[in-house]
This record gives sequence, structure tokens and C-alpha cells, in this order.
Amino acid sequence: MNFINTKTPVKTKLATIALATIGAGAISGLTIASAIAAPVTTKELLRDVRTAIELRLPKTPITSLNCKGFGGLCEVVSKRTLFYIDERARYLFVGRLYDMESRADLTAAKLLELNPELLVANTARSDDRAQTGPNGTSKTTASYVPVGELPASGAIHWGNKTGPKLVVFSDFGCGYCKQLTGELIKARVHVEERPISIFGEKSRKLAEAVICARDPEKALHQTYAGKPVKAKKPCDTAGLDANEAFARKHGFGGTPVIVRASDGAVIEGFRKASDIRVFARQTKETAK
Repeated sequence: MNFINTKTPVKTKLATIALATIGAGAISGLTIASAIAAPVTTKELLRDVRTAIELRLPKTPITSLNCKGFGGLCEVVSKRTLFYIDERARYLFVGRLYDMESRADLTAAKLLELNPELLVANTARSDDRAQTGPNGTSKTTASYVPVGELPASGAIHWGNKTGPKLVVFSDFGCGYCKQLTGELIKARVHVEERPISIFGEKSRKLAEAVICARDPEKALHQTYAGKPVKAKKPCDTAGLDANEAFARKHGFGGTPVIVRASDGAVIEGFRKASDIRVFARQTKETAK
């Protein structure tokens, strides 16, 4: 048994005991901290995530796995199916993933890389034929929407007015929508652009400024170029409300969405001019 030297002042005794305790604790704490703080390499992380997925989804082949740049999620490609999962493989997410800083649709970019002709719609619509993928994940076949129900207001017409007509649902804060504009010009199609506000109030204000501008077509391209546009005066924006209601009704979860005006066929996501030209000239019959 250890005894405290009674000749030592009480404060000093307590301080000595505290320092001894802290010192001992610090040594063990450093040992524990060193073990906890041991960095996990990217290779080790991918191995662990892959193992966890294989345990939970044994029938799902993993074509590729990427855990960098998705905010703590991992991008999983299984043949032509794309989904996201957390590092413990407990939560699985199927849908569109956006980078809110760069305004980029990360899902569309990957799907287009996998298959340029793949429809990237992530929400089943009323006239879709739903299919079931591995382990219950859903895929969607070609869909058609009644664009004839849309009012004349809420649209900006531009491009080649004598070319085949496409209705494009876009958001002025969407980076892929901006890129798509250049491809639509190259494709020489007639564009009926209908803004919707996927990114919220800021997008809505930009859309209102364009719709209410003296020259909406010019204002549209200025906005995509990052130049300010002033509305000439308050105007009727009910057309924008109709665009957004239509998008919600038919499950447009992101932008851009391209609809063939002749029959309402839908594709979603960025497309190159060559693909746009083919799509614009197709019909329901030739697309089968």
C-alpha cells in the first residue's frame, strides 16, 4: 500500500497524483489513439466495401467500385446497373446523385459512360413498363409523355425552327443543361425549352427573368453564359408553374430531360449531337 507523505502540502499531493494518473493515462491513450488513427488506404477501403457488398448482395456482380468523390458514398456498377452504397454496405441508394457545388449530375455522367443509349430515368412513369434488376433494383424502359397538354406559355423557342422539334426540360443552374445547349445547336433541331426549378428558388428566379425578358431566346443563352438578365417587367409566370407540375406528374427527377415533340418519347440526361439527331428523327415504330 502506498501512503501520501503527510509533510507534502495537500495541493502538491493532489497535483502529483493527478500528473501520475494523467501520465499513465496519456501513455495508454496514445497507444489506443495510434491504433484508432491508423489510416485506412484506398485499397483497403475498397476491399472492405466489396466484401460487405458481396455478403449482403451475393448475386450482384460488381463490375466497378469507386468510393472517391461521392460524399461518403461509394459508386457501384453492376454490369449496366448503377447504385450507391455507404461504406458499411448497410444503406443502398438508387437514383440521381448531384454535386451541388459544381451543379453536376454525377449519375447521368456515369450512365452515359456505361451506355450512351441508356435511358437514365430513375422514376417509373404512368405509361412505363417497369423491370426488376438484380436484388430488386428497378430499371425503366422507354417512356412517353403527353407534351400536348403543356400550355404555350412557359416555353422559350430557339434553334433551327425548320428542324425536328424537341421539348427540353432544363434548369439554368444545371451544368449538363448548359453543355446540352451546344449539342442541340450542332444537331440543328428546333428547341422548345421549358425551365423547371430542380435547384430551388435561385433557379426559379433565373427562369422568371428569362421568360419575362424582352428577348427570351437571347436571355436564355446569356443566362447559360453566366451573364445577368433583367426582366423587362413583372409578367405572367404561370407557364413555369405548369412546367414544374408536368415534370412532377411524370417523374422527372433531374435535368435535362429531352422529349420528342412528335410522339412524346423521353430520354433523360446529356446527349451528344449525333445521338440527338437520331432520336429527333425517330418514331415509336422505328425506335422499336
